[in-house]
Amino acid sequence: MRSKQDQGSFLTLASRSPQRRAILEQLGVGFTVVPAEITEINQGEPGEIALLNATVKAGAVSGSCVVGADTVVALGEVILPKPNDLAEARLWLESLSGVTHEVFGGLCVNDRGQERGLLARTLVTFRTLSKDDIEWYLASGEWRDRAGGYAIQGRGAALVQAIEGEYLNVVGISVVNLLTLIPDLLQRFSNH
Repeated sequence: MRSKQDQGSFLTLASRSPQRRAILEQLGVGFTVVPAEITEINQGEPGEIALLNATVKAGAVSGSCVVGADTVVALGEVILPKPNDLAEARLWLESLSGVTHEVFGGLCVNDRGQERGLLARTLVTFRTLSKDDIEWYLASGEWRDRAGGYAIQGRGAALVQAIEGEYLNVVGISVVNLLTLIPDLLQRFSNH
């Protein structure tokens, strides 16, 4: 019997996102992290951009099975990328207050040279936020390096009124799509 090392038991995650790592750890999947050093595109149709960025990430890293992911927060056709500063984070939160927006999760798997991708879409509705709510959240610093300027799995949960679709897609990876793209994921890359 070959060892797990010989079987290529580790998935390669082309992302430095701690949330994506946490999701894979939660599933008990063995993986290595090799962040893709790319410049993300933030202009265009939001779903297409999420899938394009994920595909470029998966192709930028070598490994027998590489996963590239990208999360795009969109208010209509307007993409709200990671805020550059506090003022932009405030603007994003003010824009999202009391309305429903879309979170697109692009996922691409490059498995032994076979490239496959899927797109997930989740609707997130924010409650109407007061100025104090917004300032409280901004003071947490959690908005930094987050598409749309919030993290639903953290204090950002207090901003959300409703969600329609897959929660983990908003956090960082659609597990449904990951298991569709790699049906034997749990057996093939198990940490056991």
